[in-house]
Amino acid sequence: MPLAPDTEPLAVRAAAGDRAALDALLQAIRPEVLRRCGRFLPCREDAEEAAQDVLLQVARKIGTFEGRSRFSTWLHTVVANCARQKYRELKRRSAEQPLPAEQTLRPDPRTTSVIAGSRIDLLDALERLERDHPALTVTLVYRDICQMEYAEIAERTGLPLGTVKSRLHTARQYVRQWLTPTP
Repeated sequence: MPLAPDTEPLAVRAAAGDRAALDALLQAIRPEVLRRCGRFLPCREDAEEAAQDVLLQVARKIGTFEGRSRFSTWLHTVVANCARQKYRELKRRSAEQPLPAEQTLRPDPRTTSVIAGSRIDLLDALERLERDHPALTVTLVYRDICQMEYAEIAERTGLPLGTVKSRLHTARQYVRQWLTPTP
């Protein structure tokens, strides 16, 4: 479910300082933000926390939205950053305060869906990609997780379309290598 068509004009008005437009914008994007955060974080409560962080960032940073690209593109960046930050925070918290085995970030295959376990593996791979090859991370996140079009990624990152495709290809090679179980 993409954002409603009236979201773009609401975002422009909110960026110009219209508080009523900001309130309406936050209300309109909330379900989509939660859905997008759920693509990153397998646990619903974690996705909800990340979604709240996104809405807070939108409210705080809407003035930086200049309308040069679509609001939905700008929002993808905020969602990706907040969701990945929430994952890092959860991982750090888990390392600092070990939880009982049934509550750790590493899923128990008997109680966790394959999809949720795969997303945790993917988040670990993204974290490694960001550490080892930071220039490649954004294209992978935008295309494979946020499901943005190549042209939209090029517009958002300011990279030529060919560079976007090349970086995505290279990023996928690294991630595939890290996600493939070793015999």
